[in-house]
Amino acid sequence: MYVTRVPNRGSPPAILLRESYRAGGKVRTRTLANLSRWPEAKIEALRRVLKDEAVVAPPERLAIERSLPHGHVAAVLGLARKLGLDRLVPRRPERLATLALALVVARVLEPAAKLATARQLSEPSAAHSLGAVLGLGAVDEDELYRALDLLGGAQAKIEATLARRHLANGCLVLYDLTSSWLEGRCCELARFGYSRDGQRAKLQIVFGLLCTAEGCPIAIEVFEGDPADPASLAAQVAKLKERFKLGRVVLVGDRGMITAARIAQDLKPAGLDWITALRAPAIQALAAEGGPLQLSLFDQRDLAEITSPDYPGERLVVCRNPDLAAERARKRAALLAATEQDLAKIVAATRRARAPLRGRAPIALKVGAVLGRRKMAKHFGLTITDDALTFARDDAAIAREAALDGFYVVRTSVPADALDAPAAVLAYKSLAQVERAFRALKTVDLEVRPIHHRRAGRVRAHVFLGLLAYYVQGHLRRALAPLLFDDHDRAAAAAARPSPVAAARVSPAAAAKAQTRRTDAGQPVHSWRTLLADLATLTRNTVRLGDAPPITMRARPTPLQADVFHRLGLAL
Repeated sequence: MYVTRVPNRGSPPAILLRESYRAGGKVRTRTLANLSRWPEAKIEALRRVLKDEAVVAPPERLAIERSLPHGHVAAVLGLARKLGLDRLVPRRPERLATLALALVVARVLEPAAKLATARQLSEPSAAHSLGAVLGLGAVDEDELYRALDLLGGAQAKIEATLARRHLANGCLVLYDLTSSWLEGRCCELARFGYSRDGQRAKLQIVFGLLCTAEGCPIAIEVFEGDPADPASLAAQVAKLKERFKLGRVVLVGDRGMITAARIAQDLKPAGLDWITALRAPAIQALAAEGGPLQLSLFDQRDLAEITSPDYPGERLVVCRNPDLAAERARKRAALLAATEQDLAKIVAATRRARAPLRGRAPIALKVGAVLGRRKMAKHFGLTITDDALTFARDDAAIAREAALDGFYVVRTSVPADALDAPAAVLAYKSLAQVERAFRALKTVDLEVRPIHHRRAGRVRAHVFLGLLAYYVQGHLRRALAPLLFDDHDRAAAAAARPSPVAAARVSPAAAAKAQTRRTDAGQPVHSWRTLLADLATLTRNTVRLGDAPPITMRARPTPLQADVFHRLGLAL
């Protein structure tokens, strides 16, 4: 059998499958099939089979026209869909809904400005396969801004859905605030305030994050850049009670957030319990002579529960961490020594022969700057005259403060039969989960800051986009923890902790990963970013064979890449 082309005058040639055979000593030919309607690639493949040639075309006929990083897209997009994120976003208009999903996934893959994200999604500048997989075609930044507005408009509905998934009556809810600076001067939310990023010369916003006890983000709210921390608490109480329909939860906040005024005005009227800690002056009052806090109790123990008439109906759990005490003593000694050096320079300036420092006000101004820099005024006695400065350490004040080194007091309204003292301490320490979320949101993982938007609604939507990206990333990291430097055996880590007051410890499995740089399966341990980079090498290729139409082919996954998709429960 063979394939032949038969001329057909002015029409395209007929392509026939023929067979040669002998009959009566003569060679005869008969037609078995007309292949004229077959694609050229299919005809060429059949011709090669019949001639016993290699079926694969020569290299010059096989061209890879485009190769896009794909594995990390498949993993993040697949899990986002598995979590139902595509169903949380409003489905109309359909293209904007798809772009909103793309914004979340792109923020996890490669955080960038909207213009850069549009380039990542569009051919021919696409940085990965996300735009092709979602069928986005050409994307411009104006479309992304409209998709961001759609996402911001759905924030309340999405947060309520997350609350139904992850919160229940009686559960712990973590809350804390952070700030992020803005570029420009036109945003109506921008204010000068206390910068947690060290950008005091920049206008900023403040946002508060609600999380579960495990650190899963539920809701985020943006405030103007200069509110006091406790001022934002009333909005969170209303959110929990009215929007999330939770009758009773335990709100966990730091000592600067849940104050006596907020307890009286916001938490008690709402019927919510709380876990927080006391400030240093309140601890000193408890430890005063005749007070309920007896320091001798902690010679042989690191935790004790006490009561005080100043806190009726509440439990106080006193903790002493020896490691923290040693660190505070070391730091105080260093600050005292540095402050003495700076004060000595001022003394020398008043005594120099040429242009000595004179005047009570100029000397006091320099002294105030030195003491304010390290907050050491309470530890020094000073005498300032028009031509001299003398100073000495206040040893009694230093001793009073040093006696409480390493002490902190957890304050809670939760009854002991619902939450014992060690559990209350661990609940307060779980605020570290919110701090971890802030680091991921603001730094290399998701890069919410700095913010360039001007409209208040866009700023809020931008921050909410970061929350959704962190929600997806958090589920990814928990599922892939055995492959990362993250501790994947939290139960063993908790068992290795001798006391809730002691510093947290990693599990033996995590310690082994850190030491050997290998997983249990012998694969290299990754950071979050290097794992995404490894997955990105699983490419999505556009291949053309001769004159045939192009086809899409995926590279064969490596064992590590196959393991990732198995752990995520996703099929490639």
